[in-house]
Amino acid sequence: MEISTEKTKLMTNNNIMSDIRVNGQALDCVSSFKYLGAIVSDEGSKKEVLARIAQTTAALTQLKPIWKDKNISLGSKVRLLRSLVISIFLYACESWTLTAEIQQRIQSLEMRCYRRLLGISYTQHITNMEIRQRISQAIGRHDDLLTIVKKRKLRWYGHITRSSGLAKTILQGTVQGGRKRGRQKKRWEDNIQEWTQLRLSETVRAAEDRERWRELVDRSSVVPQRPSGVMG
Repeated sequence: MEISTEKTKLMTNNNIMSDIRVNGQALDCVSSFKYLGAIVSDEGSKKEVLARIAQTTAALTQLKPIWKDKNISLGSKVRLLRSLVISIFLYACESWTLTAEIQQRIQSLEMRCYRRLLGISYTQHITNMEIRQRISQAIGRHDDLLTIVKKRKLRWYGHITRSSGLAKTILQGTVQGGRKRGRQKKRWEDNIQEWTQLRLSETVRAAEDRERWRELVDRSSVVPQRPSGVMG
């Protein structure tokens, strides 16, 4: 299949777009599309995360008979939750750009799952901290959902940095031009710098050392706990 790109460029809303043709047929320019089950959008990761939250909530509801079954131990229920429900949410999470809003939504989803599993409503005024303590008593020490997302993203960054394929070229590549004025949208790599407290060039050198990067991932992905309230 022959792929050619025309030299002409169209300017729309200060964004430069190329007229891309495949076998002479122009491809439509869209603001979002689904690829391998994940939503890719020019608005960032929010649309994909919201879709994942909806799918996860639906799976959580379908398994309601399990959560209400008193013959199943709490520990078994939590493990079923993490393997059958949370795994749906975590699909392709390595590609997300996490804003403060998205991180809050992730934490809220986790508490919603735990409250549904424990049969505790928000009107009972039981704090999130107490909910987490009950879960820890059932399965022992574990990473919360936001920590899991952060670790997966950092590990994937380290894996790609140590590789030599197209993904590394795309990740470390640059394009001509500068960013527009005003408040900038958070970029994927901004999370890496924020969590490691390193410049991007420093993260590249750190990731090349597998052992050092593993230690950095464990240290950087610690999630500060939100205030102990009843809100999920």
